[in-house]
Order: sequence, then C-alpha cells, then structure tokens
Amino acid sequence: MTPGDALRIAVDPPVSPPAPRLGPRPAQGPSARRPLGRILVESGAVTPENLDRALALRSREASRLGDILLAHGWVREADLTAALSRQYGVMPVDLRNFPPDARLIEEMGVTACLRSAAVPVRRLGGATVIATARPDAFAGLTRQLPASFGKPVMALCSETALHAAILATRNDRLAARAETRVPEGESARYWYGTQPRRNLLAGLLILGATGAFVPVAVLTILTVCALLSLVATSALKAAAAWTALRHGRREPPPDPPAIARMPVVSVLVPLFREQDIAPRLVQRLQRLTYPRELLDICLVTEADDATTRKMLARADLPNWIRVITVPAGSLKTKPRALNFALDFCRGSIVGVWDAEDAPAPDQLDRIVRRFHERSPRVACLQGVLDFYNSRSNWFARAFTIEYATWFRLVLPGLDRLGLVVPLGGTTVFFRRDALERLGAWDAHNVTEDADLGLRLARHGYRTELIDTVTLEEANCRLWPWIRQRSRWLKGYAMTWSTHMRAPGTLLRQLGWWRFAGVQMLFLGTLAQFLLVPLMWSFWLIVLGLDHPLAGALPGWAMHMAGLLFVAAELLNIILGMIGSAQAGKRWLWGWVPTLHVYYPLAALAVYKALFEMVARPFYWDKTCHGLDDGAEAAPGPAARLERAA
Repeated sequence: MTPGDALRIAVDPPVSPPAPRLGPRPAQGPSARRPLGRILVESGAVTPENLDRALALRSREASRLGDILLAHGWVREADLTAALSRQYGVMPVDLRNFPPDARLIEEMGVTACLRSAAVPVRRLGGATVIATARPDAFAGLTRQLPASFGKPVMALCSETALHAAILATRNDRLAARAETRVPEGESARYWYGTQPRRNLLAGLLILGATGAFVPVAVLTILTVCALLSLVATSALKAAAAWTALRHGRREPPPDPPAIARMPVVSVLVPLFREQDIAPRLVQRLQRLTYPRELLDICLVTEADDATTRKMLARADLPNWIRVITVPAGSLKTKPRALNFALDFCRGSIVGVWDAEDAPAPDQLDRIVRRFHERSPRVACLQGVLDFYNSRSNWFARAFTIEYATWFRLVLPGLDRLGLVVPLGGTTVFFRRDALERLGAWDAHNVTEDADLGLRLARHGYRTELIDTVTLEEANCRLWPWIRQRSRWLKGYAMTWSTHMRAPGTLLRQLGWWRFAGVQMLFLGTLAQFLLVPLMWSFWLIVLGLDHPLAGALPGWAMHMAGLLFVAAELLNIILGMIGSAQAGKRWLWGWVPTLHVYYPLAALAVYKALFEMVARPFYWDKTCHGLDDGAEAAPGPAARLERAA
C-alpha cells in the first residue's frame, strides 16, 4: 500500500454510504448542514445550558462557536473535531501519522497556512488534500490556493494538531523568518559586520589617545557637549511635562461608536528561566474582565529552557492560555521570540506583557475600545507601568519615581507634542496588520520596543498613551539594575546608529521637528550618562571650589555651567514629585531628591554597554524576575495602595 492509498483510507474509508466521505457532499450547502451545536448536544459533548451560553456570546463577538466552547472548557477539542466531521461529512486526518508535505507547505506559504488554519497534506492525482481547522472558511480558502494544487479536497484536523504538524516540518523556516522580518535597512543586524564595531573601537581609542596628549582641550570639548546635552534633554523633559499637564488626558469622542463584534486579542508573554512564576501569572491573568473566548494568551518559551517548560507542564493552564516554544537559532533575544510567536497568534490586536506583570483587570476592554475609537493610523497604544514592590528598598522607590515621571509626564507629553514615542517593552498593543507591515520586532535590537516606536513613526503610524496601569516588579538590586540598564542603553545606541545610517531618509520621513526630537531623546540620553563624571564635577563650582577647567573657560561660563547643573537637578526633583503625585504615591516625595545619586549609577551601565557594543552587540542581559515578587501579596495599607494604582 502506498502512502497515498493509506491517506485516502484515513480520510475516506471504504465503508457504507452513510459514512462521511472525502470532501463535502455537493448537496450539503450551509443551509443543508445540521447545526454544530445540535450535533454536540446529541453526542453528549456539550450540555444544552453551555450551548445556550456559547450562542449568546457568539451573537456579539467575532468568535466561532467552537472557539467559544473550547475557551470555556465546555467541550474537548477531539469532540469538537468529531462533530465538525459529522457536520461537513468529512473525516478527520491524523497529522501525526500523515504529516504534511513540506514542499506543499512552501508552495502555499507557511504563514498563509498558519493564518488560514489549513495545511496541504498530500497530492492525490489531480487533487490536493487540505487539512483545516476551520471548515466554514474552506470555500474562501480554495480561491487563494496555488493553481498547481488542482482540486482542493477538505480534511479536518484540530488547530493544535495543525500547529504541531507545521512546527514539525517547517520549524527551521519559521525560526529563520523570526530573525529577519525587519528589512535590512532598518535592522540592527548590520552590527554583525566587523566594520561598525571597528569604527566604534577606533573612535574610543582616538579619543583616549587625544585626551592623553591634550587633556584640557578634550575635557573642555566633552564638557561643552555634556552641557549641551543637559540643556537639550532638560528642555525636552520640561516641554513634555508641561504639555502633558496642560492638556491632561485625551477624552474619547462624545458618542463613541458601538463595537458590533468584539475582536480576539492575543497577548504574548515571553518567559525565560522562570522557576515558579506560572501560578502567580495565571492568577493575575484570571482577573482580566475581557471575555475568555476572545482571549489568546501565548506563553512564549525557548526550546532549550527546560526549567520554564517543566514548570508550565506542571501548571494547570486554562484553555485560553497556550504555550508556544521557540526553536534554537543563531541568537536568543526577546524580539526574536515575539516574532516567532506572532505567526501563531489568533487576534487582530496583539499585545505584550512581561512574566511578572499584573495588568489592570479592565485593561484589554479599554485597549479594544480605544482602537475602535481611533483611525487605523493609530497603530499602537502604550499603557502605564507601575510597581507592586515600591516599598521594598531604596532602589525600588527610586525606580518607581523614575517610571512615574516617564510614563505619567514625559511619554504623554511626547505624544502630545507629536514627537516619536519610544515604546516600553510591556503593556504595549498593536493593530496586527500594521505590526506585520513593519516586519514586527527587530530580532537583533536589544531594545526592540524603543526601536519599534521609531519605525512606527517613520512609516506614518501614530502611538498614543492610554491611562491603563500594569503593575510589575521593580528591579531593586544593584547588579541586576545595572545589567538591565546596560541593555537599555546599548539598545538606545543600536537604535540611533541603525536609523542614522541614512539621516537624509530619516529626516524626510520624520520631518525636522521629530528628527530633532530623536536626537535629543536617544543621543542626548546616551551623552548624559556617558559624561556623568564631567557633570558631577560641577559640584566643585557649586561648593565654591576650583574646577580643573577654570582656566580654560571664562569665569562667567563656569558659573553659568554650575547654574545649569543645579537647575537640571531641581527640574528632576520637581518632575519626580509631580509624577509621584500623578501615580497616587505622594509618600515618595521625601525620596525624590535621592535620585541625584540614583541616575549617575547608569554611568556604570553605559560603560558596560559600550564594551558589549564592541564585543557582543546582540547579547541579551536578562532581567531576573521574582527577586521581590512576594511584595504583591503583602498585607496592609501599603499593598492595597500598590494594587489600587
């Protein structure tokens, strides 16, 4: 017996005429088929009460009856496939014993297979057997198939089995695609070449050698650069904060249009070397009020991460949470994992949460409503990040003040000013079609969020801030904080250098206003931290002591520099207090002045980042979770305040 004969028997066994046959009977149009719900009830797979609930939900949501039943655990996947087989008169095919032909998948397109939940299995003469998990969409699918497929013949499979079969045959292709989705001209992967790293190293060596011969001249130039960056970044923060406070929150339209059918929302949650976070993660996600049948939570793991995979295997995950495993590749970064998982998402809206996140229960409802109110040009919504362990120690308090200023004042102000909004790595949501047009995330950029915010602006899309809060764990240990900040600063450097390879193109796409904002935001931030020692030297002037450059610059210039330094510190204190108040955490006011010691620690991080830019630009320094996760459940007023935020 040939494989083709075996497949023919598997999907169309030679039994009596009443048995289901290969492909739908011509007489069985949609009106002639028995309702799926009736078949499920008659077979005992679904109770009448649960069917009534599912039908009521389907009337107002963009979801299939089977997906609703599966999401709530009201039917088993095998029973649903069997009922669809009876409804359409088509036998299911076992994709484990009869795996799809990889050549046919390539011909159809692996992403097309995933998007349509259908996969070509075998050619049989002038026909091609297509296994599908969505028989209701098969007629439309046949019009999009390659002409070489001949007559398409439908077979049935579950979506779980379909994904497993595609992964078993085209895993390597999907993995390679995840690394190169972003066009070459906008990707940081050009750092693979030795030339960018040689140029950076040569520049640092030339600067060091010049400083050894003419130290005063070099220090003077660097000091002027430090002052210019200080003025630029301070002016940007002040303008953004003033604009955010002046205009307040965006109000929705007076009569927002009703949503006829609620969409499916997919949220990617990357996990790596997580030991015991699954129970807490599921507990937090259980609080979401968005309909379960429209929730598609994807826990994204790495193939070689046995710790996390074992933990998830032991966890009792609900049906609306699934695990997607990313195969090994040439690099291991969060954006690569997100790119791989994106093809398996079901939703028209795609978001990202971190493993330790505790989103507001109504967050997805508000995200869906905002997207519905806005034009398609608004392709991204960025939520607010706050912390549930703000009281743990000084680092946690300083981190909370910094984030309160950034997410409550600076980012909303940048949005209002029409400047580029660098995204955060979590609580960020996209229209899926826009995300895919851009090539999704740059797998080679270690701050894929900030980079994506810039690429959105380059291609004419807008990002808006939305006032919905996600609580997460503040990084409250010195070395983990430096490692995390080092990755962020390295990513800022990679993002700036990547997009400035063609400054004329960037200027043309952004315009002068946003182009200048990019320079102040990215280059100014890097310069501030690189030149921290020079900035701190101005304390000598403030304290009335001699400055090493006193003879190189006029006295009035030195005093003006000292005043600028003090003014910038006062601005940081004012913004920190306003941001803390906006976050409902006035108790942090006494700690705001200590940020003068907190921010300079990033100098250690930026020097580490410089070394890595030369030695290993794509190294992902993972942020450890769970160092202070227990604070979320702490009793008393403090814990209630953190949860209320």
